[in-house]
Amino acid sequence: MSCKGCSRSIIVSDASIQSLIEEQLQLEIDLVDDVTYGKRLEICSKCPSLLFGHTCGHCGCFVQFRAKLSYKNCPYPEGSKW
Repeated sequence: MSCKGCSRSIIVSDASIQSLIEEQLQLEIDLVDDVTYGKRLEICSKCPSLLFGHTCGHCGCFVQFRAKLSYKNCPYPEGSKW
């Protein structure tokens, strides 16, 4: 897979991504509840801009991280989907 910000090809396991997300979320205090998080991930999973099953094609974020933050929205160009 290629990173959104560069042309390097990288291989990252799902376990590595989950570990990184969990580590970063420990630094956050403004998180959505599990119900909202699940709804956001469901929307992201159906988005045609989802890359590699975990990366937003518009901002380059891991959707599992962005969806958990209450102060973030969906960066879809025509308007947030959540």
